[in-house]
Amino acid sequence: MSATSRPQITQVWPGSPAPLGSTFDGSGTNFALFSEVADKVDLCLIDAAGKEERIELTEVSAHVWHCYLPYVSPGQRYGYRVHGPYDPEAGLRCDPSKLLVDPYARAFTGEFDRDAALYSYDIHAEEPGTGRNTSDSLGHTMYSVVINPFFDWRGDRRPHTPENETVIYETHVKGMTMQHPGVPEHLRGTYAGMAHPAVTDYLRNLGVTAVELMPVHQFLQDDRLRELGLRNYWGYNTFGFFAPHQDYAFARKPGEAVAEFKTMVRAFHAAGIEVILDVVYNHTAEGNHMGPTIAFRGIDNQAYYRLDDDNPEYYMDYTGTGNSLNVRHPSSLQMIMDSLRYWVTEMRVDGFRFDLAATLARELNDVDKLATFFDLVQQDPVVSQVKLIAEPWDVGHDGYQVGNFPPIWSEWNGKYRDTVRDFWRGEPATLGEFASRLTGSSDLYGNNDRRPTASINFITAHDGFTLADLVAYNDKHNGDNGEDNQDGESFNRSWNHGVEGSTDDPDIQRLRRRQQRNFLTTLLLSQGTPMLSHGDEFGRTQSGNNNAYCQDNEISWMDWSLLEQEKNSELYDFTKRLIGIRHRHPVFRRRRFLAGGPLGTDARDRDIAWLVPSGKLMTQDDWDHDFGKSLMVYLNGNAISEPDTRGQKIVDDSFVMIFNAHHEQIEFTLPTQDLGAKWKLVVDTAHPGGYPTEEILIPAAGTIDVQPRSTLLLKQVEPPVLD
Repeated sequence: MSATSRPQITQVWPGSPAPLGSTFDGSGTNFALFSEVADKVDLCLIDAAGKEERIELTEVSAHVWHCYLPYVSPGQRYGYRVHGPYDPEAGLRCDPSKLLVDPYARAFTGEFDRDAALYSYDIHAEEPGTGRNTSDSLGHTMYSVVINPFFDWRGDRRPHTPENETVIYETHVKGMTMQHPGVPEHLRGTYAGMAHPAVTDYLRNLGVTAVELMPVHQFLQDDRLRELGLRNYWGYNTFGFFAPHQDYAFARKPGEAVAEFKTMVRAFHAAGIEVILDVVYNHTAEGNHMGPTIAFRGIDNQAYYRLDDDNPEYYMDYTGTGNSLNVRHPSSLQMIMDSLRYWVTEMRVDGFRFDLAATLARELNDVDKLATFFDLVQQDPVVSQVKLIAEPWDVGHDGYQVGNFPPIWSEWNGKYRDTVRDFWRGEPATLGEFASRLTGSSDLYGNNDRRPTASINFITAHDGFTLADLVAYNDKHNGDNGEDNQDGESFNRSWNHGVEGSTDDPDIQRLRRRQQRNFLTTLLLSQGTPMLSHGDEFGRTQSGNNNAYCQDNEISWMDWSLLEQEKNSELYDFTKRLIGIRHRHPVFRRRRFLAGGPLGTDARDRDIAWLVPSGKLMTQDDWDHDFGKSLMVYLNGNAISEPDTRGQKIVDDSFVMIFNAHHEQIEFTLPTQDLGAKWKLVVDTAHPGGYPTEEILIPAAGTIDVQPRSTLLLKQVEPPVLD
């Protein structure tokens, strides 16, 4: 029986307090909502005409209000009204005039229409945030939806790519597909579009092993952006931590987004690609005390939000968004863990990237690596087994925590990004740190039983310049965001190479393309886990906008026509070639940190050796030299001091990497014959295609001229000659 033809409810069974949310079992639906502060809770069933039927929940178990309704089936729309104290100065904000969405809902339908009824205070009062508004929000809010949890996974198998073989591709469901010529027009911007072979084949052929999807949990469109004619494109404004964002679904019937999302995951798995979700558990879309009452605020404000201890009318804000989830409360933590388990077990995703993860560790005011959240993740038999990536900072006191997360976590390595950018734009005295970042950042991750793969290496991400813009702009150009170019980071470590923005100067164009190749070579041949930002492989630009969070348009969407231009198709081919080198050669993706320090004479027996342009091993004076813009690295494929995943000894080719960030050509002398008798040039970023078009072989101790601001990779083709 469909929800639209359902007769008035006559049977209300006690039901169960677990699981929270709405759960259809094939016959009826169980409803359960946590609220410690409530005096009374009404479950509100909404029919197709928007008419409401209220059912008082009389069963309460450990602060969970629950019931079971026979015959209520998938597609049923519902919400809650929570009766209880309304005393904002005491941190209490129950408001039964507001129809609240279920925090555990698996799907939503409708829209928040910006009506004054969504706010519990008088939005027209002279003093902002004061007064009382008891207007009914029914008809102005989204509705929660009962879903059909059953799905045919058709033998789906997770790829389970080892961390050291992982190459991450950060992308956006809508931005990836809106202008893709191979995706049928009606599927563009959707999960179904992402599942199309035109997308999965592209990513598989490129060589990436995981997609990291920018937020796909149900999020809210900001009123301020709507007034400016803009939209929240990035989606870091979650209120539904169990539901795929409805606007990204081709399916329009309530609840069908869930099956469409699962179909997308199944398609990626079939292509051998893992799915990682960018998740936002640090705050919600309700904002500060001036925000609407749509869910958590009206259900149990004190339990879900971190309030100011001295003035609980206001919210602690470690995120810059107005509020922070209260990770000190067990029910708030339970919601986070329940959400994570749901996406792993039911939606079959393969990992998570946690936005502003430092906030989740703030039990008091400071970030605590022993926080309860970390304990729960560590002990959870489901969540602890998937890829866990932290954005290891927030905007609070001591929020920058790169290198300080527990052992099972990986981290976005902001120091990698900053160091590599500085090196290639010619900043002095970065050589030693550049070497550390190139080899997995052991200074950050080598002291607490972590591995090089804990370092998620990246040059660019959604937040900031694209790779093409990084080499074309000194300054941000965010005028389209409606904030007079005041938003976004002002210190980008970028370099325009002489002209701000686009130019017809062929020399500048060539140098910019060379620098892009330098960045990509450094990224994809560094120890650690590389992450590409979508479109960087073929020159995607945002015309200097480094904060395109509100640009749901061609500024942010991938322009696939760029691939038709020779310079961009060459960059794509070059990126694919680099990923292929990484996949074929374990010397570039070690599971353990390299054995041997920056100094010493036993280079032949070490994993790595550092050399100056003359071919001699570096001394401490060389590391301390102010010049610091060039070096040579010997990677020993014959002395890898670790087994592979099957316990077998790894034997690989040996390589020499040469980096010249200087503005002049430098002659390099290759190592002596005890490290290799002959070498073949396989990558040369000074070449338009990134590699030589003819075979170039160089004997031991031979010389090679390395062009300004370029990178070389040479492979040993004849073994060492020992005395």
